[in-house]
Amino acid sequence: MKKSILSIVLLIIFAYSVNAQSENKLVSKKTHFKIYSHTSAEDIEANNYKAVGTINTVTGEVVFSVPMQSYEFEKSLMQKHYNSKKFLDTKQFPKSKLKGKITNLSDVHFNVDGTYNATVEGTLTIHGETKNIKENTTITVKGKSVKLNTKFNLALADYAIAFKDGKPSTNIAKIIEITVVAEY
Repeated sequence: MKKSILSIVLLIIFAYSVNAQSENKLVSKKTHFKIYSHTSAEDIEANNYKAVGTINTVTGEVVFSVPMQSYEFEKSLMQKHYNSKKFLDTKQFPKSKLKGKITNLSDVHFNVDGTYNATVEGTLTIHGETKNIKENTTITVKGKSVKLNTKFNLALADYAIAFKDGKPSTNIAKIIEITVVAEY
């Protein structure tokens, strides 16, 4: 009898803690990653709407998982080059991942409407390479919705991404622009 009462109490405590954790974790309902490259030869843009992101409103932890083959390009040849072994090799490296933390979490009030400037520090893994990052972002709270916006530059060489020769090497910028819009 004592064992069953103890089991019930432990089960209630566990259920309460899981529920409390889920209330603090926002999961993106709609996330858009855009990459943009500008060179004198051409502009390249690709969009990805398959990424998933979370924000823990108590700890400030931010995580994004991005399926790399889900980027869509205007031209099929760009898509082919992007996914190829010579560039991103998306079969071997199917996802990129950002793991970070909002460093000024006390400045962001997830329960008060407003627009907040936040800094996210952590790691970004692309193409099997992990680098430290520190980026500014804007978090907008309106009612029960939260929106995260950021735009930053990424040096492809930092992630061992580069065409060594040929037309693609001159058509792709060495530093590309990444835009993220996530709605929670």
